[in-house]
Amino acid sequence: GNTTLTLQVIAAAQREGRTCAFIDAEHALDPVYAKKLGVDIDNLLCSQPDTGEQALEICDALSRSGAVDVIIVDSVAALTPKAEIEGEIGDSHMGLAARMMSQAMRKLAGNLKNSNTLLIFINQIRMKIG
Repeated sequence: GNTTLTLQVIAAAQREGRTCAFIDAEHALDPVYAKKLGVDIDNLLCSQPDTGEQALEICDALSRSGAVDVIIVDSVAALTPKAEIEGEIGDSHMGLAARMMSQAMRKLAGNLKNSNTLLIFINQIRMKIG
């Protein structure tokens, strides 16, 4: 589904000589599958960040560098704030992820425009929770 589509975007961009990055927040990228879709794994910048903040800082650094044309983040649901990771199970972190994303979007928007970088966030909708 979503990951397949974005890997196809990367493959097409790489065929045009563009530089691509895959921020694998889910730690689930299958290089064999990506290769089957035409992704040049050897020339794909790939990162598996530990926290949501780390993933978004990587996006920020890549967009500011101007050296990357396409950035994929897989997925928004896996961008867990550091405070949530370091906290106790059961701690309340209401709105933390939303605040983190809002702050990042404000910071990233200008950099992406200035560097002409495409940034795609993968997310999913849960129709039935539980």
